[in-house]
Amino acid sequence: MQVELTVNGKSVSADVAPNTLLSGFIREHLLLTGTHRGCDTAQCGACTVLADGQAIKSCNVLVAQMQGADVTTIEGLASADGTLHPMQAAFKECHGLQCGFCTPGMIMSAVDLLQQNPDASEEEIRSQLEGNLCRCTGYQNIVKAVQTAQKEMATA
Repeated sequence: MQVELTVNGKSVSADVAPNTLLSGFIREHLLLTGTHRGCDTAQCGACTVLADGQAIKSCNVLVAQMQGADVTTIEGLASADGTLHPMQAAFKECHGLQCGFCTPGMIMSAVDLLQQNPDASEEEIRSQLEGNLCRCTGYQNIVKAVQTAQKEMATA
């Protein structure tokens, strides 16, 4: 079947099998490997992307369901000149990652959270990130990174 959508600001069309997951399409057809596939059951959050501005777990959605959608992956957050998005910069600055496997999904979920709730409390940040599993950091620096980005995004 033919699908057409926008990914990271670029129009994309492709012939895909009807059972193609969005995560597979992003990684295998578009070769954007920042969207990680961890569990393929929507449990870990490593595959989180923004679809029409909202965080979704791309391993739980068929690409056919995204017909006409605007999808942003971790690769699409930075500016064209390479300037990191404030959330990406905060994760780097605050050491909000170790192995990096969960990082793209964490960042995408955190961006969605602050777009919806710019004044999110620490409790709300922790609650929003519950669907993203990290086995390395213990979340302290991840929460710190989101709070740092929150300040930066508020002034932008």
